[in-house]
Amino acid sequence: MTAAHPRITIEADKRDGKACIRAMRITVNDVLGWLAHGMTEEEILDEHPGLEKEDFAAVYAFAADVAESG
Repeated sequence: MTAAHPRITIEADKRDGKACIRAMRITVNDVLGWLAHGMTEEEILDEHPGLEKEDFAAVYAFAADVAESG
C-alpha cells in the first residue's frame, strides 16, 4: 500500500504497518525522532546512506498531513 506521498510507503508486514520511507525499514517516526533529538539532516544522511535529501520533504509533508487530519 502506498500513502499519498510517493516516497512514503505503508506495508502491513513491514514495521507493523508504520509509514516508511521508500519501502525501507526506516519510518517517518524514526526520522522525526532523530531530528527532535538534535540530529541534522546531514548527520542522518551520513548515518543512513540509503536515505536521500528529498526524503526529508516527504517526511515533513506526511507529518503535516497526519497532524492536519488528526
